[in-house]
Amino acid sequence: MEVLTVLRVLLVVVLLLVSVERSECVRCFARFDLGQCDEDLGEVDEDDCCQNHHYGYQEADGECQSCGPAVWSPWTPWSPCNVLCGEGVTQRSRKCFGIGQSECENAEDKLETVPCSGTCCDAKGWGLWLPWSPCSVTCGGGGVRKRERVCSSSPECRLSCIGPSQETEECPADNTCPVHGGWSSWTDWSPCSARCISERDDVVIIPSKLRYRSCSNPAPSNDTAPPGNDCPGNEFQALDCSELPNCPVDGSWGAWSPPGPCSVSCGEGLQLSIRRCDRPAPKYGGRFCDGPSTKSSVCQSPCPVDGFWSGWSVWSECSTSCIPQRQASVRTRQRFCSNPAPSSSPPGRDCQGDDRERENCNHLPHCPVDGGWGSWSPLSSCPVTCGVGLQVSTRRCNSPAPAHGGQDCHGEGRRTSICKTNVHCPVDGMWSEWSPWNQCKFPFGNREIRCKQLGGSQTRERQCLHRAHNGSICSGDAQLDRRVCYDVTNCYLKGTWDGWEQWSLCKPSCGGKSKRFRKRYCKPDYSEYNPTIGRQRDPATFFGIPNADCGAAPENGKKVEVEPCLNVPPCP
Repeated sequence: MEVLTVLRVLLVVVLLLVSVERSECVRCFARFDLGQCDEDLGEVDEDDCCQNHHYGYQEADGECQSCGPAVWSPWTPWSPCNVLCGEGVTQRSRKCFGIGQSECENAEDKLETVPCSGTCCDAKGWGLWLPWSPCSVTCGGGGVRKRERVCSSSPECRLSCIGPSQETEECPADNTCPVHGGWSSWTDWSPCSARCISERDDVVIIPSKLRYRSCSNPAPSNDTAPPGNDCPGNEFQALDCSELPNCPVDGSWGAWSPPGPCSVSCGEGLQLSIRRCDRPAPKYGGRFCDGPSTKSSVCQSPCPVDGFWSGWSVWSECSTSCIPQRQASVRTRQRFCSNPAPSSSPPGRDCQGDDRERENCNHLPHCPVDGGWGSWSPLSSCPVTCGVGLQVSTRRCNSPAPAHGGQDCHGEGRRTSICKTNVHCPVDGMWSEWSPWNQCKFPFGNREIRCKQLGGSQTRERQCLHRAHNGSICSGDAQLDRRVCYDVTNCYLKGTWDGWEQWSLCKPSCGGKSKRFRKRYCKPDYSEYNPTIGRQRDPATFFGIPNADCGAAPENGKKVEVEPCLNVPPCP
């Protein structure tokens, strides 16, 4: 026994050490839990990955395997009964994970099967189909509709509902879809309706210009049901020509004044009777009254005409349709020194002020700013002191950061690199299962105690397995266990029948000809034995299987019952 245990320990240690041959490349994970791998580290050699026995790796078939010693997973829950009605079986399974999977105790014991009875003999199955949904389109064809049905069986009988819960079918819509009208582009602006701004009876008349568009891109359909919608809005647009100069107003003489002095700042003047050119007075460059303003002479030198601004034009379109980042969208308007223009001889004064105004279009939305990646950070230090670890480098979406509805950066903001320490992690020891109890023997000498009412003792042991690379020894109780006992192996004893033992599992657990059995229990009569042994009065254990005599079996006389396990699934 001790030699076999030592050989098992050596085998596991050899499997945990780095093999002489180069191992295959696997995908390594920093966590393994019951067949699930987590925290992907990347691809490395299997030997490098398994320098840490807490790690796991993905095999070529996609299954996750542990780097630690072989150990059984917990049993899965029992499956539902494999038949809806009648006799069937339910099964549960477990799996051995780790290096040296054959080292799991009872390595072939992966599947357990017990009989069960289906309780869904009266299952209702599917209910009636619900009404069809409306067609997904109302015109143009190519639509679909669907309907559903509900499984009326109880949750444990859902398998009685075979087939889909939903079905779809095409639903043609032969009528043509209406075409809604769309505007064409605007035409160019027409010329202004006049060349200048006029006045009539103290009312200012500003010329205008027009542009047009047509509802033809596309035109609304009138041969469909319903017909297409007309274009919303007006088909023409008018705009005042406020940038034009005022129209000249020619002067007309008023009545003669009584004779008096003539004072003029330019030209010739007389001390004579005058008349004024004020019915109306000339404006906006209009002609002065013809003829003399006095009855004796006329002023010959003209006076200079100072310039005066026209009205401001409408604002231009903004330079952009949205406000760019770190820039401005602007618009301008202008006016002309033409209302009237300054005379050239003699020279009149120019208009005062700017002929152009500029302002920011702050009413516009900001332009979307798509994000741009910043630089990668240096790789982090290796986070482990043994085995392999994962170094991380990151970058941020801040050059620039996305703003005003712009798109986030495309790609990854994190990248990794595997770092190797080339140092094997410590492997802590694990207790093996207890060995079977040794023969019950008399503690002093070789005295025979079988079938005698003499107490003995027996021991069992366990081994601290898998410890390697300076790992911790097994913690907890001792390596050796001892108890007091009586040896009743093959001893003749009276007994009484005490019901049936539990049914065994179905064997084989898959495939055909599976059976289970149970035996009547003949309870031996140990009443002549002292229930305790020794000065410490330790409770006694009966070791071995006696030949208990319970007489004829009651009822049908059977001591063993065997029955077939029905509808056992085939082996995978």
